[in-house]
Amino acid sequence: MEKVCKMFQIISQKKITEDIFSLWIEVGDMVKDIRPGQFVSVYCGDGSRLLPRPISICEVAKATKAIRLVYRVVGEGTKELSMMKAEEEVKMILPLGNGYTLKEDKAILIAGGIGIPPMLQLAKELKKVEKTVVLGFKDSQTFLLNEFSFIPKTKVIIATEDGSVGVKGNVLDAIREEGVEGDVIYSCGPTPMLRAVKAYAQEKGIEAQISLEERMACGIGACLACVCQSKEVDHHSNVHNKRVCKDGPVFNAQEVEL
Repeated sequence: MEKVCKMFQIISQKKITEDIFSLWIEVGDMVKDIRPGQFVSVYCGDGSRLLPRPISICEVAKATKAIRLVYRVVGEGTKELSMMKAEEEVKMILPLGNGYTLKEDKAILIAGGIGIPPMLQLAKELKKVEKTVVLGFKDSQTFLLNEFSFIPKTKVIIATEDGSVGVKGNVLDAIREEGVEGDVIYSCGPTPMLRAVKAYAQEKGIEAQISLEERMACGIGACLACVCQSKEVDHHSNVHNKRVCKDGPVFNAQEVEL
């Protein structure tokens, strides 16, 4: 689908936790072609911040022609976004990146931190598949748990670093403790977690699709600011690189070096 850069109207915005917000935006007929794992680039209204902020698409509502962004406030750009209200307009480019390739196999969805939101739409679209969603948090400040729980054929397991909720430890600790099994892994989160997921998938001999978190500038693959190491030579740069925004953010774990 062709990318569009324009102003879109905000439907609603809600604060979920101390620093995480949920934003619904009307995008019209574009909603039909958005895939789980894709993202948008959001521009600031302040002209001093030129580069857009990449934010994963959390949810798609075809009936209202809207998308949901669940994001963390980490700087001035996202702080500005968090202060916007219904009926205001925000400038975005969408849809960007390559999403997950959906399989009809028993699935394990693994996510940590702000990598959790894109798993929600993925879980919804894997509607005929038995799946276990394993979510990692630092502490008891969790989010989106109830929404995952209402998805059919879905078991939700929680890991927290401090042990305040669910299994004490990381997502891999929870998977082993709970005896989670599956035929394909979908994952999104910080690089150390993805590195562990890749090793676990190799150990079990199953496919893993991982979404990389990288700082991005242009969001369309032109600037090479978000490259990652790959096993194959990239046709654009002629080196062992992949552009996370253009070639990803979702890759087969075996394609990239972490």
